Amino acid sequence: MSCVSDPMLPKSFRVSRVKTETADTFTLDLHPQDDAAMGMAFEPGQFNMLYVFGQGEVPISISGDPAQPNTLVHTIRAVGGVTEALQRCRKGDMIGVRGPFGTPWPVSAAHGKDVIIAAGGLGLAPLRPVVYQVLNTREKFGKVTLLYGTRSPDDILFEKELEKWRGRFDFDVHVAVATATPKWRGIVGFITALIPKANFDPANAAVFACGPELMMRVTANEFIKRGVPLNQTFVSMERNMKCAVGFCGHCQLGPTFICKDGPVFPYNRIRDLMLVREL
Repeated sequence: MSCVSDPMLPKSFRVSRVKTETADTFTLDLHPQDDAAMGMAFEPGQFNMLYVFGQGEVPISISGDPAQPNTLVHTIRAVGGVTEALQRCRKGDMIGVRGPFGTPWPVSAAHGKDVIIAAGGLGLAPLRPVVYQVLNTREKFGKVTLLYGTRSPDDILFEKELEKWRGRFDFDVHVAVATATPKWRGIVGFITALIPKANFDPANAAVFACGPELMMRVTANEFIKRGVPLNQTFVSMERNMKCAVGFCGHCQLGPTFICKDGPVFPYNRIRDLMLVREL
């Protein structure tokens, strides 16, 4: 779904805030160049193409609250030329934005179900809009659980928000790190170590998973073993997006184009493809 008439034409957005999340990850808050202009409506799981003038563009999932479309939020890891240029942005700088693109997480379809949100590392960013939407309409869901695994305590995203969410009585939050520091008092291990802590009815549950492909495959299979239907387990292939409109073909996964047919897929649609390393 796109809100622009020409999907290849960027709109100008102004950086209103730059927040450092970890040593290599940061969050940009963006507003339209014209303060009186409308924001950009989006659904959880969709992404934008962020364009830095003179550098190029990169696909980044939206990490903000869908109920606040006037503030466009992206959480980005600096791993290349364009993302490093985005990291150098300061308040008041202008960048180009195309989008939003892609299929969303089916949050509305999960009404009445238990919801498990499973995030690995930076995968928490594309899932944060799901958390916002679920908590904004909490009465429409059953039990809600967030499982978050990351490399170390220093790599934990949105730490203050995690603490705030953990303080709620209607939202279970569990965090694990693969490598602990002396001050860490939580669980040490991979995200699979957290799955037994999730309280849910397998016959009436939806799983939303995002992170490295190995993490998503292992996590999805674990929940399926516990009885969650294949078609109620969803993964995001957002790391594989390129041009956003299926023009370049670089995001082709078997017969699908991730940017057009995804990035969110029911696991039964791409499970076999995820087992083929060449794809």
